[in-house]
Amino acid sequence: MARSINQNAYSGALPNFRNLGIMLRILLAGNVAAAAAALVKGPDMLAAWREFVESAALVEPLLVLSLLVLAALSGALRLLPYWLGATAVVALELALTTALYFEGRALLGYTAAPLERYLLLVALATLALLAYFGLRGRALSPALTEARLQALQARIRPHFLFNSINAVLSLIRQDPRRAELALEDMAELIRVLMADNRELTPLTRELDLCRQYLGIEQLRLGERLKVEWQLDAMPRDALVPPLLLQPLLENAVYHGIEPRIEPGTIVINIAAVRDELHAVLRNPYRPEGGYHGGNRMALANIRERLALHFDAEASLSTRAGADTYEVRIVMPYVRGGDS
Repeated sequence: MARSINQNAYSGALPNFRNLGIMLRILLAGNVAAAAAALVKGPDMLAAWREFVESAALVEPLLVLSLLVLAALSGALRLLPYWLGATAVVALELALTTALYFEGRALLGYTAAPLERYLLLVALATLALLAYFGLRGRALSPALTEARLQALQARIRPHFLFNSINAVLSLIRQDPRRAELALEDMAELIRVLMADNRELTPLTRELDLCRQYLGIEQLRLGERLKVEWQLDAMPRDALVPPLLLQPLLENAVYHGIEPRIEPGTIVINIAAVRDELHAVLRNPYRPEGGYHGGNRMALANIRERLALHFDAEASLSTRAGADTYEVRIVMPYVRGGDS
């Protein structure tokens, strides 16, 4: 079953310890807790720094080993009832702390604080993190997430439909068959706009939608609109959030092609790089033309939807060159059938 936006929502289970955002939060929280403990114990900044460096010999290996073990066991832990999974995580952290404590003393020979102190701090930090992830999960509960997603989706109302209707009307007498196909494409676009947007969709389906959109725009722009597809390295089984690329193509047409008299080319490059999917869109760009709020809103919309689906594992960046505007999306390579 394809992963949905609800993967980040609270379902009474532990967090997904394989998620990059979860890992980064654990690393940050562990170091903050160690620094806070050092400040409390040290009478001055120099003593606190020494205390932090000493504790780091245990804290840093513990954090790294914890992330590896939790990531390996994440699937099994999430199947357990919450209280049992949380107990298993705390017990696991205490066992790792004990093992690293004695191993560190044997190998490094440093004078460490009593083991009981470390066990208490690790237990408190682990419980605090689990409580934080529980509160965060409730904030991203299915009801709130779906409502927010629908609000985000409501912003995507392609303005091209109004212009395209006029273009189709002009074709009805000249080329009825082409006008009929264009209306079918418009109906499909509207259907996708109105559909449930929680589940990831096949990338091939997203590209079919993009081709339908560009075909409609071709009615208005004719030879002024040229498209270059660079898909040789594209994985055919990838899953992406619905309506990820179409709004970007809409921006590319509106800002890059429509203002030009001469023909312009939109380039779409999609490739898998290890466990990541990279999508790059380029279009002609005139710096003096500017990119108004509509473009920024669409980009912010996609960034937010990527974050809801993938947390910190996805990113969207833009770059304006002398005559080219580029949008680059990097996200996890989710294969069809992955759960």
